[in-house]
Amino acid sequence: MKAPTLKIGVAGVRGIAGVSLTPSIAASFAAAFGVYGGPRRIVVGADPRPSRAMLLPAVHAGLLSVGCTPVDLGVLPMPALHHGLRTLGAGGGIGVTASHHPWEWNALKFIGADGIVLRPHQFVELLDLYHQGVYPRVSHEAIPEVEPDDGAEARHVEAVLAGVDRERIAGARLHVAIDACNGAAARSAPALLAALGCRVTAVHTEIGTPFPRPPEPAVENLGDLSAAVRAAGADLGFALDADADRLAVVDARGEPLGEETTLALVARRVLQRDPGPVVVSLSTSRMADDLARAAGVPVFRTPIGEAHVVERMRDCGAAVGGEGNGGVIVPAINRCRDGLAAMALVLESMAVEDRGVAALRDALPRYATIKQGIPCRTRDAVAFLRLVREIYADRAPDTADGVKVEWPDRWLHLRLARTESVLRVTAEAAEPAAAQALVEEALDYFRPAAAP
Repeated sequence: MKAPTLKIGVAGVRGIAGVSLTPSIAASFAAAFGVYGGPRRIVVGADPRPSRAMLLPAVHAGLLSVGCTPVDLGVLPMPALHHGLRTLGAGGGIGVTASHHPWEWNALKFIGADGIVLRPHQFVELLDLYHQGVYPRVSHEAIPEVEPDDGAEARHVEAVLAGVDRERIAGARLHVAIDACNGAAARSAPALLAALGCRVTAVHTEIGTPFPRPPEPAVENLGDLSAAVRAAGADLGFALDADADRLAVVDARGEPLGEETTLALVARRVLQRDPGPVVVSLSTSRMADDLARAAGVPVFRTPIGEAHVVERMRDCGAAVGGEGNGGVIVPAINRCRDGLAAMALVLESMAVEDRGVAALRDALPRYATIKQGIPCRTRDAVAFLRLVREIYADRAPDTADGVKVEWPDRWLHLRLARTESVLRVTAEAAEPAAAQALVEEALDYFRPAAAP
């Protein structure tokens, strides 16, 4: 069986550790990043995958070789790395994390000096340096030393606490179950909840042991959390992915609310506190549009990916943004997807409104969103998307990222995933049957288009 190739895109560099993502590749990309930003301090951190032991020294070596000083933050959530970069005034950051991907994967995520992931044009510039492969190395006398910093995780927790009504949440005396997937937030997520005065029931908080479930906090992966909520009689449950940039929520009955709901719950609270523009990706639920309309603020849509969303948020001064995968960005707290900040704001909503999370969900607009991934060769996807544009030409489809077709009461979005050979099909309508019909209609066109 052919080994998976290295996936290179605006989200970073991703592959199977030791197979497609090797130490030499990691060192070269780190050297290119060091040249790109100049000889400054670069924060480096990782999620708990065992391959970090191979990749972190390679990243350090690449940075040191071009005169950069790696600041080793250790194992920590990626939101804490972003926050740590800004508080230290570092010149950039590299996260060694494959986020929601399986245990055997790893990746390099590149962050600019402003604490924001590299924008598309910046990543293209970095990639050009990498392909040139010519890095001005410093002499042995000028090689810096690695600086350890074990306080970034705690400083991030304090920043989240400062961004919410801590006393109001503590006064609600909430009981919260947390499933950290044995990931990078296995320490800080329970610590944050305890600092907010919550009673905590924790599952899967053993850093260094394999992920007990697929790390993506999708509905089908939340069985252990739902069981823990019911067994403990908790008020709600939170699930994080391996690097804590995505969050899912289950209610007091152990029922998952759906990954699209996470952003909507947080956006509703942020817009109540400080209304401002909302930025979401093309595949995000129309709940965001409805909430923005109710608050009297504009909503902007971008191609898929944190870099695209954050760039537009910066340009329009957005109050909140994110994607329908559980990734929430609240720039008043952190300029990246931050699962811990999202948890705290959901709890603040419950405390301020004195309602359970199920009641908060009932206050949101309700849509049926169906997502499906289909293994697909790139050539088949290109031909299929061209066909879809022609079929729906009368609807003036949005082609900023794949093809999105909209009707007054529903929409369909099709795109080729950047990190996998998968065609992503997302449809939303008022009722599940209508959304499923859109997916099936698309697949009826896809099958002949993908024939050998």
